[in-house]
Amino acid sequence: MTPPTATSEAPASATGVTTPVRAPVVTGLGILAPTGIGTEEHWSAVLAGRSAIDRITLFDPAPYPVKLAGQVPGFVAKERVPSRLISQTDRWTHLGLAAAEAAIADAGVVPAELPEYEMAVVTSSSSGGTEFGQHEMENLYQHAPDWVGAYQSIAWFYAATTGQISIRHGLRGPCGVLCCEQAGGLDAIGQARRLIRTGAKLVMTGGTDASLCPYGLTAQLTTGQLSTVQDPARAYLPFDADASGYLPGEGGALLVVEDADAAEARGAGPGYGRVLGYAAAFDPPPGSDRGPVLARTVRSALADAGLEPAAVDVVFADALGVPDADRAEAAALAEVFGPRGVPVTAPKTLTGRLYGGGAALDAATALLALRDQVVPHTAGPAAPASGYEIDLVLGEPRRAGLRTALVVARGHGGFNAALVLGHPQQDVPGHNEK
Repeated sequence: MTPPTATSEAPASATGVTTPVRAPVVTGLGILAPTGIGTEEHWSAVLAGRSAIDRITLFDPAPYPVKLAGQVPGFVAKERVPSRLISQTDRWTHLGLAAAEAAIADAGVVPAELPEYEMAVVTSSSSGGTEFGQHEMENLYQHAPDWVGAYQSIAWFYAATTGQISIRHGLRGPCGVLCCEQAGGLDAIGQARRLIRTGAKLVMTGGTDASLCPYGLTAQLTTGQLSTVQDPARAYLPFDADASGYLPGEGGALLVVEDADAAEARGAGPGYGRVLGYAAAFDPPPGSDRGPVLARTVRSALADAGLEPAAVDVVFADALGVPDADRAEAAALAEVFGPRGVPVTAPKTLTGRLYGGGAALDAATALLALRDQVVPHTAGPAAPASGYEIDLVLGEPRRAGLRTALVVARGHGGFNAALVLGHPQQDVPGHNEK
């Protein structure tokens, strides 16, 4: 397949000369997911269709209607996180610190050898330090205010993981957090690209989540969208006629995104892929005469990448598992790409939806698909429901010539995001920031 081409220019310099903007490159991945700890363990499970959905063991789920979830197997914080940080931070941050460490090692970068103010951190968070917060609230109402630890003030906070990663690795450039539920991982990567275009040379980005505790699950139940089916093989079936909602999960992925020239200068390899385009939008309020904006969001991301829909080789779907939402997503994809116009997959059926970590894990999985030229299948669903005009990849992975992948994410409350990723040899920049 001949890679598509596009042009983009940076703002004019003092001499009035514009220079091409190269797409940032992803040089490192750190994955801690229900499908495994480590990039290759996760990828092996995805290709095998090996589900990590099982009964919740982090607490007793017996009193709750949802008893299944995706849990990171064998994660022991003291083996991966400095002991002093364990008591000061939530499990969500423990997972983030471990993922960041793995991503840095995978990228072969030594932060101490690079300018500290040219390295940034942007992560996604959904509910912050939920489990830590629950325990401190228990101390408050079961005992007294002086039982609440001082670290409650930071451990629950949405930016805690960003801050701890920044401190631990000396990444002192612009830092931030995006709280857009399931869409946040793509928004964080989009912000990472923006920071690189404005001077950062390296950005640690992505997200993790760990809201599997009674407080976290109770909060999630209020959406009315979680599946209460007790059979792990039938509980989360996006786009299927028997779809009944989704299952929660924990974990996620962090990515090292670098300026392409800076990565080459330090001798980095070609990396996993390039960030070609990104867009975000927000659905109108319920009852509005305006419809969902997902199709427009996808078109905007493609325009940002300078690509036509025909250039997309695979879509990693949001796949909520709620019939109305699945129908709307299938319609949006058919509108942009044509009926069954592009292979669609949703490996998240193996893990559950990871909220702040979910879209980042989808992006990492899409990069692995580009690397190995294979579309992972969607485990669980038997076939798209009647009227869903999508080419849902089922049964087994599909070999294909992959140059470009689209990742779609929607967050509770109306968040929409789309990210276009390219093969590492496809140096196609996006358009200038809007």
